[in-house]
Amino acid sequence: MSARRSPERAPKSAVRHWGWARLGVLGGIEVLRTLNERGISTRRPIEVGIFTEEEGVRFGTDMLGSAVAAGRLTLEYAHALTDRDGHTLGGELARTGFDGPADVRLAPPHAYVECHIEQGPVLAEHDVPVGVVTGVQGISWQEITIHGRAAHAGTTPTHLRADAGLAAAQIVVHLRAMVDSCSYGDLRATVGHLTVHPDLTNIVPARAELTVDLRNPDDAQMARAEGDLAAFLHDLEGSRSGLSVTTRRMAKTSYVPFDNEVQKVIAQAADDHGLPHISLLSGAGHDAQELAALCPTAMIFVRGEYDGISHNPREYSTPEACTHGVDVLATTLLRLANQG
Repeated sequence: MSARRSPERAPKSAVRHWGWARLGVLGGIEVLRTLNERGISTRRPIEVGIFTEEEGVRFGTDMLGSAVAAGRLTLEYAHALTDRDGHTLGGELARTGFDGPADVRLAPPHAYVECHIEQGPVLAEHDVPVGVVTGVQGISWQEITIHGRAAHAGTTPTHLRADAGLAAAQIVVHLRAMVDSCSYGDLRATVGHLTVHPDLTNIVPARAELTVDLRNPDDAQMARAEGDLAAFLHDLEGSRSGLSVTTRRMAKTSYVPFDNEVQKVIAQAADDHGLPHISLLSGAGHDAQELAALCPTAMIFVRGEYDGISHNPREYSTPEACTHGVDVLATTLLRLANQG
């Protein structure tokens, strides 16, 4: 704490070099650098948190680092997770020198705010630069393995086949039918990974592996969708002799609402910087949803280009858009850090 007076609004930050690094990390560092350069002190310290494996692509569990830090997952569970090559997270952390000695569990902070590219087209659709995020919808990931029977593509009659590839295709089509039925609220379903074995042109697949990503802002509707998918898989397994289906839960998070008061601080900061904004729910998972279990939390979204394309090399936000988001982040953090 210092006797030096803190301003009501943070000075505009000079966004230096963004490259491909995450906006939230460099934005947080830029906020601290700007406050330090201006000699601004706060009642509470401001810290930058950097968590591993938010996307969950390599080790199959999203928000992995923040889930351990917040206590939803144990360190032992996380360390034992393996990638497709059989490498464990614990082993890879040790190999790369990131298996540090510090306690990974976080003490509850006063508040947590995350700035992130929207990863969607909503801000562009409304022609506003900033979004105040109200929460994160529920996410369900599972891996489905279908065991069939390999057979010659030319000599095996169709009615005698146990085609794992066909069963996988039926699952994909059924998921789309579930979404199109509008019977599960605002359900979204994606099969982002699908492989067949032995993966040869003239052999009926003996095995298929696919992932199912379900999203829903309503936990009850999500549960219904999961239950109906499980029933479909059970019926699919019994529809053909020699076909079996197994599932493995990869990740599951419920709908997480963000703190109303932190949202108000973000909205006021945007107003004070003269930035139009809207409130919106996040369709993607974020570390903020894990921290919301520890402290008041909310997020700032920054507008993306190219219809908000994400998880793609074309994902991009302009330097001006990033600067707007970090300006709002700086003022928000300054006000939260000076609360009584």
